[in-house]
Amino acid sequence: MTLTKEQIEKIENTIKESLKNKFLSYNPETSNMPFHYRLLGRDRMALFSFIHSLNTTFGTSIFEPVAEALASLRFPVAKKQFVVGDTISEQAQNEIQHIINELTIGKNPDKLEEVERIRKVATFGNINKLKTVKVDLFVKSKDNTVYMFDLKTAKPNISNFKDFKRTLLEWVAIYLLKYPNASICSCIAIPYNPYEPKPYERWTLKGMLDLDNELKVAEEFWDFLGGEGSYLELLDCFERVGVELRPEIDKYFSKFK
Repeated sequence: MTLTKEQIEKIENTIKESLKNKFLSYNPETSNMPFHYRLLGRDRMALFSFIHSLNTTFGTSIFEPVAEALASLRFPVAKKQFVVGDTISEQAQNEIQHIINELTIGKNPDKLEEVERIRKVATFGNINKLKTVKVDLFVKSKDNTVYMFDLKTAKPNISNFKDFKRTLLEWVAIYLLKYPNASICSCIAIPYNPYEPKPYERWTLKGMLDLDNELKVAEEFWDFLGGEGSYLELLDCFERVGVELRPEIDKYFSKFK
């Protein structure tokens, strides 16, 4: 798929708006660093601080709105920070714990089987109240298949993958409580491959995640949302926006000299 001129404009406007909103909300660190200031300059230190701040919030401030904009060009429904719900059945919670226990002792993950196991008990037993649960990106296809994405940093902490898996399964259970016949998939999305040109080290995620059905990395994720070739076109969009906004960015940080 090649993005149209109008689609590219929509995505680039989303990138610009997201970056400008980040500038508006950004407050440089006020800690005194006299040696750094004299060696590198306050403007460079302010830029460094901004990049660090941007890195920690890139998912919510940049990737989520861009993913929403890209997916909306291809899917009937695409929403970031989508509220899945705040209730889950007790039997579904128990089944999720059984699944986690089995994976912990070596059972191979099978997301399709896990979803069906949860579906069978999703509406049975006591209904427990939860804190309102949101997904980073919610997408529904033309055939009404639901996809829920948890956007992670490029190098997520491996020690947390049991928690990530539980989150993906709980999203399924919460949604199936309301829509028990839904066709549904919940996934981890990693926006880019930090090891490129080498393959992403998927083996680090093996054991808890069904790598074929619960993980999309770089091209897999963006091309799923926008169609084949979207990842490369998206990189071009970011580059063009960067070139266009460079004078504005330089002007912003020049005030810190």
